Amino acid sequence: MQGRADGGRRAARGWLHAGLLLGTLALATWLAHRWWPGADHEPPAASCLRPGPDMVWVPGGRVEMGDDVYPEEQPRRGVDVQGFWMDRTEVTNAQFAAFVQATGYVTEPERALDAARHPGVPADLRVPGAVVFVPPRQLSGLDPAQWWRFTAGAHWRQPGGPGTGIDGRGHYPVVAVTHADALAYARWKGHALPTEAQWEWAASGGPAGAAGAASGPSPRPAPQPTQANTWQGLFPVLDSGDDGFTGLAPVGCYAANALGLHDMTGNAWELTADRWSLPTQAGRLPSVPLAGLRGQTTPVQHVIKGGSFLCAPNYCRRYRAAARQPQDESLATSHLGFRTVRLAPGPTP
Repeated sequence: MQGRADGGRRAARGWLHAGLLLGTLALATWLAHRWWPGADHEPPAASCLRPGPDMVWVPGGRVEMGDDVYPEEQPRRGVDVQGFWMDRTEVTNAQFAAFVQATGYVTEPERALDAARHPGVPADLRVPGAVVFVPPRQLSGLDPAQWWRFTAGAHWRQPGGPGTGIDGRGHYPVVAVTHADALAYARWKGHALPTEAQWEWAASGGPAGAAGAASGPSPRPAPQPTQANTWQGLFPVLDSGDDGFTGLAPVGCYAANALGLHDMTGNAWELTADRWSLPTQAGRLPSVPLAGLRGQTTPVQHVIKGGSFLCAPNYCRRYRAAARQPQDESLATSHLGFRTVRLAPGPTP
């Protein structure tokens, strides 16, 4: 009798171990299907954006910049901003494709790096390409090198590298472009890239946001927004997609802010015109996740804002208007895009 009981327990343990193994394999398969370069991705979603103006008027005012969630966001300071027009959404693949078709422009990630301009970059990293997010199969600590990979052949048309593409994704944000590429598009439109102050003022909701803002800094931990494409789950292992998407989302799938601007936080980080600098009160340089991935030692950097679909409470709480990060000028990534501004009179009353 005891032998039969022991045999039953051994069998039960065997079934349990088999179930756990199958579950692990299923999770690995699910991650591969959604994330690994060259794998099929989730089917394109229909455009979320309702018809409306391409640009939104942002009235002038005084933006209270800064926060204290991360050192580089300090000190809190007031900056006056004049009124301007801003793209309602991040620039899309379709919009960028129209620019390329009209001008014949070739983006920096589609070209090899100039050895004279980048003397510290090894020859095998000067080839055309961009940096791509790849969830690690094994995780040891939170070293970003485990999930960022320089991928030869990655650029805006194939942001995940060879074997990926943007067919059917014209309404998704264009990514895997550099600061120079974004600036070239903006100039073609007769626009500019926003300054950090302009971007933060617009993301905060302008005068409406200022009127309703709390007097103190953001609470700790910074709350994860509900109307933004961010990471739900344990970063960088599993994004549950509770917000409707894993990876990039089409523009305009989440509610607009008080000014009518979509996706000012989450989805894709956004480039600004400002060079990166660190207020002396911040005390020390923040970690720069992507610095050095192509061997640069002293790269020129610009401020990026808003966070991306990779921001999660356990790692990157930068899904806030005041959040800021540096980005190497010549480094394109699969989670970074942009929008433009236009300096012109406001709408007629």
